Amino acid sequence: MHPALSVIFFTVISGAGYGLMTLLIISIVLGIDGGMNHQQVMVTALVSLGLISAGLLSSSFHLANPKNAWRSMSRFRTSWLSREAVLAITFYPFTFLWLLQWYLGHGLDNRWTLLLTVLVFMGSVMVNFATGMLYATLKTIPQWNTSLTPANFMMLGLMLGSLLLTTIRYYFGLPVEQLLIINLGFIATAGTLKLMYFFWVGKPHGPSINTATMFTRATVRLFDVGHTSGTFLTDEFGYQVARYRIMLLRYAVYLCAFIIPGVFLPYSDSFDSALTLSLIAILGVFIERWLFFAEARHVVTLYHGNQRV
Repeated sequence: MHPALSVIFFTVISGAGYGLMTLLIISIVLGIDGGMNHQQVMVTALVSLGLISAGLLSSSFHLANPKNAWRSMSRFRTSWLSREAVLAITFYPFTFLWLLQWYLGHGLDNRWTLLLTVLVFMGSVMVNFATGMLYATLKTIPQWNTSLTPANFMMLGLMLGSLLLTTIRYYFGLPVEQLLIINLGFIATAGTLKLMYFFWVGKPHGPSINTATMFTRATVRLFDVGHTSGTFLTDEFGYQVARYRIMLLRYAVYLCAFIIPGVFLPYSDSFDSALTLSLIAILGVFIERWLFFAEARHVVTLYHGNQRV
């Protein structure tokens, strides 16, 4: 699949924003490293909303006709795209009401604040999950049609969110001892899931030209494959990347997203160092998301000369 930068930016940055909101609420409820005061909660939540909004805005650039974006919400019962859109939009009013409660000085001892906290937490988790499921349910793209897809989307979002929360706590001069352990746990889990996914896409498991034509007892060769390049189908669904480049980018993903943050985070002791590690991790996830699209093959490419997807 052709990697669209607007969609890559959307899934990475919004995922980090939802992950930050999820970790913020967990830290408040569990009192991780002493929690945060009302002003710090509001600033962190606004950073999260800024990331989410930037990602959602960038996603509209991928639409041929952005003014029709509202139609994406019309199939909530059957479409994960529609569910993602509805959940993303309804997340805002509940979050603003939740922020208003904190602004008025209400904490978790207030029943309305507690109810809104639960709703915002559920919303941040569900939007990340819906984004992953949007791709995982596409049977025409075998590399995405796996439960590893939503698992990776959620864990990478939580990993980036935990790194950003650590950075913000350093900015406020708050302790991060417990949060550092949580960070390392997310890094290890996300790295393991990504390794499983790379192993998954490296194995031939999708349809072939034989199964597509239903001639399974002999080698099939198409005499006329039509256009082999330069069309919408070949450019959008048959994006080609050299194998050596894919391997180099996979190494870059692990180096930037997992190894560097995992090794140096325990030695981080300032806002600047934590911010640097967060940005390196975000760069690694950007590369990961580019590969997620570039390595995917649509079944339509079988009718343009590919033997297998």
